[in-house]
Amino acid sequence: MDEDARRKVLRQVPYGMYVMTAIEEGAPAASTLTWLSQCSFHPPLVMIGIQTNSLMHAAVEKSGAVAVNFLAADQKEIAERFFKPPKVEDRKLHGLSFEPGPVTGAPLLVDLPAWLETRVVEKVKRGDHEVFVCEVAPFRLRAAPPRRDAVELRRLI
Repeated sequence: MDEDARRKVLRQVPYGMYVMTAIEEGAPAASTLTWLSQCSFHPPLVMIGIQTNSLMHAAVEKSGAVAVNFLAADQKEIAERFFKPPKVEDRKLHGLSFEPGPVTGAPLLVDLPAWLETRVVEKVKRGDHEVFVCEVAPFRLRAAPPRRDAVELRRLI
C-alpha cells in the first residue's frame, strides 16, 4: 500500500480537539486529545485513544481517571499549547488556571466552556495506542456548549 495515500485518506477522518488531563501522584498531566468518541448512552461511556509511550498514558494508567476539557471554536491556540507536556507554574497548566475535579481530582481547566470527568472501566491495547473505555461522571458546563468545526480543526493535526 502507498504510505502517502494511506496517510491522506486517514487524515480525512474528522476529529475534534480537546485537552485531556489526569493527576498522577499529585502532579498534573495534560495533552491535546483528538481520538475521543461516545460509545454508550446507558451507562454513559466514551472511548479515548492515547499513545502508549506518552506521559499522559502513564498518568491515566496509574490514576484510572481522565478529564476531557472541551474547547470553544476560537480556542485552537490552547490545543496547540498542549501538543507538548504542560508547564506547571502558579497552579496553572501552560498558563491556564485549573481546579481539581470533584470526582477524580483530574485538573479541570476553568477557562474552557465545559469538561467531563471519567473513570477507566476497560482497556484495549493495539498498535501504538491504547483505547481507554471510560464511564462519564456528572459534568459541569460553564457556558454554551462548544461549537465544533472539524474540518478547520483537522488542519492542526
